[in-house]
Amino acid sequence: MQRVTGIGGIFFKAGDPAALRAWYQVHLGIDVQAWGGAAFSWTGQDGQPSSGGTIWSISGQDDENFAPGSAPFMINYRVPDLAGLLAALRAEGCNVLGESGPTEYGLFGWVLDPEGNKVELWQPPEGQ
Repeated sequence: MQRVTGIGGIFFKAGDPAALRAWYQVHLGIDVQAWGGAAFSWTGQDGQPSSGGTIWSISGQDDENFAPGSAPFMINYRVPDLAGLLAALRAEGCNVLGESGPTEYGLFGWVLDPEGNKVELWQPPEGQ
């Protein structure tokens, strides 16, 4: 079974999210949007646009989406078969935290790695 096929997003906490977003915008040229992050479009090996993208976002220290993980970051990995992967992870003894129902953005599931970092798994909607 194919597992992770790419990075769907990188999310991290900051003591002063607005100041940190501004730093990344000014110094690294990241086009930070009003929602607090940016979306990077993917390109193929030929340099042409392809389907998909990676989200980059900064939130405050009180963001509960990271719980029960203790790290100030969470990486979202793109997967082709969320249900199959979560079943395999459970069978392998991994600490699977659960999964979402369908959303407009696709399906999501979570697992803790051995260091206690929360990992988000994302199956995009059909055709993306």
